[in-house]
This record gives sequence, structure tokens and C-alpha cells, in this order.
Amino acid sequence: MFTGIIEAVGNISTITSKGSDFEVSVNCDTLDLADVKIGDSIATNGICLTVVKLTDNSYVADLSIETLSRTAFNYYKVGQAVNLEKAMLPTTRFGGHIVSGHVDAVAEVIECRTSGRAIDIWVRVPSQIEKYLSEKGSVTVDGVSLTVNAVRGNEFKLTIVPHTVVETTIADFKAGNKINIEVDILARYIERLLLVDKPEDKQSKISMDLLERNGFLL
Repeated sequence: MFTGIIEAVGNISTITSKGSDFEVSVNCDTLDLADVKIGDSIATNGICLTVVKLTDNSYVADLSIETLSRTAFNYYKVGQAVNLEKAMLPTTRFGGHIVSGHVDAVAEVIECRTSGRAIDIWVRVPSQIEKYLSEKGSVTVDGVSLTVNAVRGNEFKLTIVPHTVVETTIADFKAGNKINIEVDILARYIERLLLVDKPEDKQSKISMDLLERNGFLL
């Protein structure tokens, strides 16, 4: 679990084919890896990756076919800058929102425009996830916890403050960039709760109807 508050920006040093999937090595000179162990998770541009090898200033993770099919990793090359966040601890200050590191879709940046010292960015998402976006709701973009400031169909606007511009890769965004999107996990669970009929509820209603018809309920 993560918070979407980026701790460092690293870069991809190698992408190695391992048959049908890949292994990626990430340099992270400014991320403290002293408390990271093999098997720990690091969000890499919003993708929860498991550390399989570790040095003082880098880590290696596997990229499964599932990860490649659902994220923007297919567009990445050696040298790609990536936002990094270690998995949160129980004592971590919760500055962002609940981020699972499970990417919902690859979106496209369609416009970047300065607004004072901030940057307004419009993003287009696949139509199937537009229902999860709401004005002033939360969204994760390449691992960064952000606020949705406007929605028009399957497009939404972000306003990036100067601190976030400096501390993340968002300063490099331009029209046409492919980015990882994770919607608010609460929206996903609420949808599931509303759509799924509980068999036990149906059975309870049937049982109550039978009791009533047979005169056991007044």
C-alpha cells in the first residue's frame, strides 16, 4: 500500500528480456534503500513492483505479462525517469490517498498549459474508467496522488503546484505522453458493492415470503 506522495525520482538503467516477460533495473540514488529488503514493494511510476535484487542505490524487479499489458511500461526505454515511493509503514504520515499500485488504465496527456506558477494538464482516459473520476476526487497519475479539478466526458484536468512539478516527473509531461492511471480504490469497491447481489439476501427474501404466505408472519 502507498500514499501517492513521491519520495524520489529514479531512472531505468536496464530492461532485460526474460523470454515472455522482462526484468527491469532502476537507479535511485536519492531514495534511501537502507530499510528495503528482497521481496519488498516499491511503486515505480505508480506500478507496485517487487524487489528481487538490491544494491545500495538500485533495485531490480520482474515485469510480468500482466504488468506489461496493463501499464505504460511498453512505452518505456532505458533512461526513462520514474517516480518512486516505498511501501507505506503503519507510522507513515498519510499525505495523499490510498494507493494500491495496481494500474487501472494507460491514459494520454492531451494538453499542458502554465497557470501562474502551476501547470494545468488535461488527460484522456479510456471510456470504461471515466465513471470513477469526479471533480475534487482523487486519482493517481504515474504514482502521484493528485486532485481532479474538472471532468469533461473521458477527460479530466489536473493542476500541478510548483512543489509537485519539482519533486516528480510531471515537469516532463507533454501532449501525447502515455501515463499510468489508478482510480480511487474506494470508488471501485463502492461500485462492486452496488452491483453485486448477495445470494444470502435473495435466499432470506425467499424464506421470508414463504413464511408469510404460510401464515407464520403476521
